[in-house]
Amino acid sequence: MAGRAGGLWDAWRARRELVDAAFLAPVAVLMALEWPAATASGPAHVADPLPYLGLSLLLLAPLVVRRRRPRTVFAVVAVVAFGQWLSGTPLAIADVAVLIAMYTVASCCTRWWGLAALLVTEAGCALEAARQYPGDWTRARGPFLFLGVVAVGIGLFGVYMRTRREHLAALEERAARLERERDTEVRMARSAERARIARELHDVVAHNVSVIVVQADGAAFAIDTDPARAKQALAAISGTGRLALTEMRRLLGVLREADDSGPFAPQPGVEQLADLADQIRRAGLPVAVRVEGTPRELPEGLQLTVFRIVQEALTNALKHAGPDASAEVVLGYGGDAVAVRVADDGRGAAAVSDGRGHGLVGMRERAAVYGGEVTAGPRPGGGFEVAVRVPVPAGVRA
Repeated sequence: MAGRAGGLWDAWRARRELVDAAFLAPVAVLMALEWPAATASGPAHVADPLPYLGLSLLLLAPLVVRRRRPRTVFAVVAVVAFGQWLSGTPLAIADVAVLIAMYTVASCCTRWWGLAALLVTEAGCALEAARQYPGDWTRARGPFLFLGVVAVGIGLFGVYMRTRREHLAALEERAARLERERDTEVRMARSAERARIARELHDVVAHNVSVIVVQADGAAFAIDTDPARAKQALAAISGTGRLALTEMRRLLGVLREADDSGPFAPQPGVEQLADLADQIRRAGLPVAVRVEGTPRELPEGLQLTVFRIVQEALTNALKHAGPDASAEVVLGYGGDAVAVRVADDGRGAAAVSDGRGHGLVGMRERAAVYGGEVTAGPRPGGGFEVAVRVPVPAGVRA
């Protein structure tokens, strides 16, 4: 309901002419109240409706398009008001149109146009004060000062509204620019993480191919003298080849650009989590590592994914958890998936972040390679938790 009301309000505000016409309603009410009260003893322009209504229409009608043509509207209203002064017609309620038009110029145009409109309005105030007390400036000074101060106040308010509008527009533009920059940084971080994953998977595949070559050489050597051993070697080649093919498919899925850089060295896996925990402890964050379920062999690419996610989560905990915090890593082996949970008891939601890190983006990219998912956030009792669940390929499930 609130959203619908907000939409109606925005649609109404978009019709500037209707809004400006509606704002003239109070002036019309005051005119209706002025007319009967002055018909008996008031000026002739009030008692006779046609000149009064004609003058009011000439002054008020241009205001309907005042925000679309502010300078033109002010010029028209000023000319009409000057003609009113030349004809000796006294002020009427509709003369407030001069102040409204001057305010519009001050709020919608540059400061120089606003100053020019204010000077014209002040000149009109002086002419009106001189008309009321011809030749007696001492008595005319009071009305002039009153009208002049009112005009200056309205002009300053228009300048304030223009400045505020420009400030809000600058804030909106800055927010939009920061959002675009943030999206660009996220895309760049995602691309860099995918390139890094591709290099590491390239190493895994290269290792598997090396194993295949060694097993093939052994099978070729033993096929005549020890057929059973050769058969075992061929079975190992088959299994390793399937794993290598699976890793290669994932590699082709995340690789976005040719990048052969990176060392060809053994990559860490779940067995190196204990060494990683020792490094984090030496850096100042106590870490406990716990294994649930029955450990089993996992593809090297999957092990690397688990290791990198735990590494990133512990690094974040070391940076943001605060002093006297500790962390726990739980590695759970299930029937069809591996679950990882990294939790700390530090600051949690109160941790200060510069908003420029992309650790969670990298975690999600790595888990997505294997069809996994990552959830992260502050813990209800304090601290922060990262939970990951990655499916195990069907060929290596228990």
